[in-house]
Amino acid sequence: LPMAFGGPYLGFMSCTEKMMRKLPGRIVGETVDHDGRRAFVLTLQAREQHIRRERASSNICSNQALCALTATIYLTSLGKEGFREVAKACVSLSHYFASQLQKLEGVELQNKGEFFHEFVTIIPERSEEILRALAKNKILGGLKLDSDRILWCVTETATKESLDNVIDIVRGVLCY
Repeated sequence: LPMAFGGPYLGFMSCTEKMMRKLPGRIVGETVDHDGRRAFVLTLQAREQHIRRERASSNICSNQALCALTATIYLTSLGKEGFREVAKACVSLSHYFASQLQKLEGVELQNKGEFFHEFVTIIPERSEEILRALAKNKILGGLKLDSDRILWCVTETATKESLDNVIDIVRGVLCY
């Protein structure tokens, strides 16, 4: 889901069964309907936002519920194997992109450890210039952390060709 300009969003978390009723927000559970078909329901509805509103530590509006529904539909349509494939694509594409950026003179990765789909590059005093060049080419680049560092995120929606295009633009800025 896109970040929606600071509007509603959602997150996933896990916990022990003992802590489940202390989770804020709504919990979606999987069940079977009266025809034996797989279905999803809001579960554990004896939640504090319904029964003790004045002392509730959280609440949820319909926009968050719609975000949760969207994510549930997407993840269900992917299935277990599809979810695994999306994760593999994220890892593969992000590691490809990071390795290509790292080959450019003056670019280094901030952290040398493993990552999933986000990483930070250090490009001394050039982050603003790089992001401006990408924007000029209608590419939403990474997040400028400061004048030296950019946080990049690569998802399954990227292609090798689109990442190569970003590399070419960054190379153009650095060689100028």
